[in-house]
Amino acid sequence: MDKNKKSLMPCHPARARQLLRDGKAAVFRRYPFTIILKYREGGNVQDVRLKIDPGSKKTGVALVSECKRGPKVIWAAEIEHRSEQIKRALEKRRAVRRSRRNRKTRYRKPRFLNRRRPEGWLPPSLESRIVNIETWVRRLSKLSPVNAISLELVKFDTQKLQNPEINGIEYQQGELFGYEIREYLLEKWGRKCAYCGKTDLPLQIEHIVPKSRGGSDRASNLTLACKKCNLAKGNKTAEEFGYLGIQKQAKKPLKDAAAINSIRWQLFEQLKGFGFEIECGSGGRTKYNRIRQGYSKEHWIDAACVGKSGQKVYIPNLKPLQIRAMGWGNRLMCRMDKYGFPRTSAKSIKTVKGFQTGDIVKAIVTKGKKIGTYVGRVAVRASGSFNIRIAKETVQGISWKNCQLLQRIDGYSY
Repeated sequence: MDKNKKSLMPCHPARARQLLRDGKAAVFRRYPFTIILKYREGGNVQDVRLKIDPGSKKTGVALVSECKRGPKVIWAAEIEHRSEQIKRALEKRRAVRRSRRNRKTRYRKPRFLNRRRPEGWLPPSLESRIVNIETWVRRLSKLSPVNAISLELVKFDTQKLQNPEINGIEYQQGELFGYEIREYLLEKWGRKCAYCGKTDLPLQIEHIVPKSRGGSDRASNLTLACKKCNLAKGNKTAEEFGYLGIQKQAKKPLKDAAAINSIRWQLFEQLKGFGFEIECGSGGRTKYNRIRQGYSKEHWIDAACVGKSGQKVYIPNLKPLQIRAMGWGNRLMCRMDKYGFPRTSAKSIKTVKGFQTGDIVKAIVTKGKKIGTYVGRVAVRASGSFNIRIAKETVQGISWKNCQLLQRIDGYSY
């Protein structure tokens, strides 16, 4: 960023280190790592496209800019959502309230029966996905010169899967439809043979009820099978072949795809509010673009290949920033036992010695049993003895005097 906090183009890490060493720049933000130039005001910037691949558990994000070789990924990240955690917390709270209401006390009517949900209401577990994506679009548009967005609006073109001739027979017979249907089946059947359950081998699209027996090409009549099982099944139906549950499973909806489908239009409307040009694409087209260019399967790589602009994109050897949604804590005054009664005392002060739970700190311990340097999220204690969460490990008993603040709590870990 320039000295007026206007976004500039990203630079090479070596260039950033040199500017920091020479005192010409300072660290503006740790995650994503951003420097602010002390001497520069304004400058020429290129157009940057923000590309998003929404997912049920993880969302891929990539910033793409024009270079000599064409569109190039200059930054990428993967955002891990906390929807399952929210769902479990709501179910736990619901169970406690139900048990409390049904004890031998006076009957209290459920309060939720007289409430009306506002228009466009979504369950909190789904709404959190939209909020996470919207938050990072807002942050990245401030830190980089974003002028357009590419969004994978649908995982599969389900209307075309059910009615392949909706836009003419040429679409049904084209390459893109094959990618749509294959990606749908891979997601639905867990990327393994539906009959023998083997993985990591070539899979063929197979009809549950053969076409010669009156079966159709609808997605509900298709599954995946290895060559051996496909030949052994022959002209039999899945039921005759000894697999009674295949037909039932084929008609079940995809849980993750259903979650994304339920938020896609609301997410689209939220992104429209930023005023950027929005390009949309489907999951089948994303996979088609990725495979044609020979890239591996990653969330951030899928994001780079979204839409028509992803037909040709140069992806250098870079490491994406791993972002995990953590929330801002909870509003419980104290912890409860399984019966809904308090088991701890009320919460104490929120800030201790200038630190707050969730801040990212760097602790340098020079003596004692815990000698070393630790960087991670801190959990404060009134005693001044903190815990620091590093990846999947927690280091306990670090004094506040050894801690240096890197970034204030923002609801995410990195």
